[in-house]
Amino acid sequence: MTNQTALFANCVPGERVLCFHGPLLYEAKCVKVAIKDKQVKYFIHYSGWNKNWDEWVPESRVLKYVDTNLQKQKELQKANQEQYAEGKMRGAAPGKKTSGLQQKNVEVFFRRDGAHTVCCLETPTISTRKTKKNKQKTPGIGEGSSSSETPQPPRKKRARVDPTVESEETFMNRVEVKVKIPEELKPWLVDDWDLITRQKQLFYLPAKKNVDSILEDYANYKKSRGNTDNKEYAVNEVVAGIKEYFNVMLGTQLLYKFERPQYAEILADHPDAPMSQVYGAPHLLRLFGKHSASLLPMRIGAMLAYTPLDEKSLALLLNYLHDFLKYLAKNSSTLFSASDYEVAPPEYHRKAV
Repeated sequence: MTNQTALFANCVPGERVLCFHGPLLYEAKCVKVAIKDKQVKYFIHYSGWNKNWDEWVPESRVLKYVDTNLQKQKELQKANQEQYAEGKMRGAAPGKKTSGLQQKNVEVFFRRDGAHTVCCLETPTISTRKTKKNKQKTPGIGEGSSSSETPQPPRKKRARVDPTVESEETFMNRVEVKVKIPEELKPWLVDDWDLITRQKQLFYLPAKKNVDSILEDYANYKKSRGNTDNKEYAVNEVVAGIKEYFNVMLGTQLLYKFERPQYAEILADHPDAPMSQVYGAPHLLRLFGKHSASLLPMRIGAMLAYTPLDEKSLALLLNYLHDFLKYLAKNSSTLFSASDYEVAPPEYHRKAV
């Protein structure tokens, strides 16, 4: 493994890890580490699976094999089963939801799905197929089933079509959910893109006002306006969800090419720090929108297209996100400034080539 790779890598070849495959976590082994397209990738072998399923995955899909992540693995399995059961109940009794249930759905979405939604989208073969509970493998990604007591990798043969589950093609072609950026913030997306990609400047890190601080101020602002307990709880969940999305997406989705060496330095200098404690408002805004000329691959609207939320719950979630964006717009004069960028030194340009 090269020194450059070592700056990024969270695991080493031969290490036992947990890896997302679809919405669930599976035990796996890191075989190789490499940088592909300016991103750290791990070559993963899933324990007990045929080698045909070995694949290169981005760092966002790999977790350390520790107790907290093993607990998360169990929670995801349980949540996946509950979600499937809830889906069947919704199909049996449509139109009986209350606004309270819709709000709960939004909260559950952020608690349950925030981090691994990105991972699901980056999986080469995606399916939402669920298997029956009796004597079959844990519900998750893949097709077919195994009658053996030992968990086996999904097989492509003997696949059945479940009319209640959308096809992989339909799943992959969902339309991005439109997150509306306030007009006051759009110039900052343009300026941010221009400062980084054209003027070759860098946002000063660690940020004077980091993402954690911005989100905390927003939550306190909402509490000060006399929200009910339920709404206050929902705001806390939304804030936590935005933070989780940001930390998961930053390294793979929210950086311009010129910023990659800076990101490597940050990981080396602050290996245990969440990126929401390092980066600030411009990168947080990129989570919601991008300048038309930018090459940033993904925004939160694309993530929301793949959520399990029903239409009304999704609308409620969008209301929360739009309210947060209005808060950013209201405070844009203190959160966004060209003086927070600095011209990159000549030696940095050599790294960025």
